[in-house]
Amino acid sequence: MKEQIIETIDTHRSAWKAISQDIGKRPELGGEEVFASKTLTETLEAHGFKVERAAAGVPTAFHAVYESGKEGGHIGLMCEYDALPDLGHACGHNLIGTQGVAAAIGLKSAADQAGGTIHVFGTPAEETNGAKVTMADAGMFDQLDAALMAHPADAYVKSGSSLAMDAIELSFHGKSAHAAAAPEYGINALDAVLQTFNSINARREHLRDDVKIHGIISAGGQAPNIVPDYAAAKFYVRAASRETCNDAAAKLISAGEGAALASGARLEVSYYEYSYDNLITNERLSELFTDQLESLGIAEKNIQAQDSGGGSLDMGNVSQRCPAIHPYIQISRDAVQPHTPEFRTAALSEQGFEGMIIGAKALALTGAHILNDPELRAEIHREFSARL
Repeated sequence: MKEQIIETIDTHRSAWKAISQDIGKRPELGGEEVFASKTLTETLEAHGFKVERAAAGVPTAFHAVYESGKEGGHIGLMCEYDALPDLGHACGHNLIGTQGVAAAIGLKSAADQAGGTIHVFGTPAEETNGAKVTMADAGMFDQLDAALMAHPADAYVKSGSSLAMDAIELSFHGKSAHAAAAPEYGINALDAVLQTFNSINARREHLRDDVKIHGIISAGGQAPNIVPDYAAAKFYVRAASRETCNDAAAKLISAGEGAALASGARLEVSYYEYSYDNLITNERLSELFTDQLESLGIAEKNIQAQDSGGGSLDMGNVSQRCPAIHPYIQISRDAVQPHTPEFRTAALSEQGFEGMIIGAKALALTGAHILNDPELRAEIHREFSARL
């Protein structure tokens, strides 16, 4: 079965390269990935998958399914394909989307023998309003025995953790007045924003070490001689768990409420992006994926453990609904950081493509083990239930 999966993926190498390059050179922002979604879904349909477009009501999302007709596991492969403003595919999502499709088609070649069902989820807008959140809320991942994806990086890194995150905007409404001639008639909304920053900074000493609160002033007035009647700040609040994140978000909002009371401004609170939950890596699933990397020639010493989760992923919401992993695949031997022009170059390079192929094979081989091994599935689900 392993040889069959590898041969199938290798047979279509030219197609995988064309798809990853086409998507990479035609970047689309989150929610606008019309070309990428069309390219990936048409490829899946050509290989016998039934495709539901606009899954969970998200226009560029999809859910593709191949049923073997035999009992077995349910494997979910995640595809991301949104780009970054100005930078294009500087996070390598052109590779992630192609990798998920390649892995699914490789796994399909063995599914008739192994049994089970293969699901491919097209999940737009990971960089902003991640569709995995909407799809998780809709229960689309609840049936899965494993949700699998691998992210490009400059090293092989095991699946670890990520931070829960809330994106909160605090908007203050005051009253304009001439700042020199009649300031006593004004209510300064910008003062409320500045006081919010001062207040939350004063509370940092009393926050847990894993809590991160960082923000910008997104609106601060029109001219120095006009008392600002509107000002706003956008924050990201992050923490190692959803519970802690909720507590930190409440502290931020209370700082805004205090600033509004002190200044006389009126406060409005909104969430300008979806909230992400922390990633819970299924360690048994992670071990299985690492084993497949080693079977493909990646030395154990070259597969790193993740130190800590500093960012936030909508894959975290998936991991709260089913067993999941989010490891990293090496696409560059040089040190490159995501969201940079250098990473975009790596994601379009030959080495980036070869890394993606290894990732696709490892994902497909991981899925194959789960499809036809009920004891392994039970072990994975026991860990999931215990950790959740």
